[in-house]
Amino acid sequence: MLSRSAQGLYWMGRYLARAEYLCRLLRLQVEALVDRPIAEIHFGWSRIYTTLGRQPPWGNLTFDESDDYTLADSYTLAGDLTFERDNHDSVRNCFALGRENARQVRHCISAEMWTCLNLAWLRIRDLDIEDIWKVSPESFYAETSREIDTFAGVAESTMYRDEGWNFMRLGRFIERAQLRVSLLLAQCTARRAQGETSDADWTGLLRSCKAFDAYKRNYSVEIQPDRVIDLLVTDPLLPGSLCRVLDALATELAAIGVSPGSHAGEAAERLAGRLGTLIRYEWPDREDREAVLAQVGDDCRKLHSLVTTAYIDYAIEDSPVQTP
Repeated sequence: MLSRSAQGLYWMGRYLARAEYLCRLLRLQVEALVDRPIAEIHFGWSRIYTTLGRQPPWGNLTFDESDDYTLADSYTLAGDLTFERDNHDSVRNCFALGRENARQVRHCISAEMWTCLNLAWLRIRDLDIEDIWKVSPESFYAETSREIDTFAGVAESTMYRDEGWNFMRLGRFIERAQLRVSLLLAQCTARRAQGETSDADWTGLLRSCKAFDAYKRNYSVEIQPDRVIDLLVTDPLLPGSLCRVLDALATELAAIGVSPGSHAGEAAERLAGRLGTLIRYEWPDREDREAVLAQVGDDCRKLHSLVTTAYIDYAIEDSPVQTP
């Protein structure tokens, strides 16, 4: 596969996974504005911005029990995270970049995939925060998330199973792994900053990861933070658990096989294997859970660099020589 095609499919998977993840976080956050305490609302915004590694438009978020501008601030923050053109990680920009990468590799994806993605883009491209806020912002986030899930389902049923399929899924899984680690670390950071978190904060984390029902099935309705983190990190039966995502990531790398930048490709496969081993076998015995998550996050970023070096930005002299 041409490196530019691999790059387009890889980044299409990453950007759409990021947009869908952010939509889920924002949907829960705007739903909380209806009747939740100010402290919980502040916690939610802090968690989202820490996950993205971004500062709010006016700088640091500060919590004040007597704040009379919670809804006004939330309107501004939602606009920044959803439609802000200067925010590279806004929902609109992620969707636009995902669609643009899809447009450049239309020969690698099915017609049904392009139609599904393009229709969703036509719905949101001219919207702004005013358009969704006065009606039902949570409905916008839910619908956008469903459209990205629909796109993934259409890809599952129509896309040709060549290397393009593997690169798209590889991008999706690397993005999911990084976001899951960032979200868990953001939860721990916000927990320390406020001194204590409520059950609602942890329930919101479970809902944002589509894991609330799985938690109730395994542990009943009593919320225990350590159990929440263990479920989201190590449960092999939970579709979005970090353990399962890392396993899927390693599978896609193995399916792609030998790369033009062969040494980087082999290093990427080894690193993916070590990540899976770390979570599966070392996590239960480690007390420094945040340090382990930080290590996984750093290794995921290294993995992205290795994938880029191996399959996209490799030096010409590293490519295989074709003999007559």
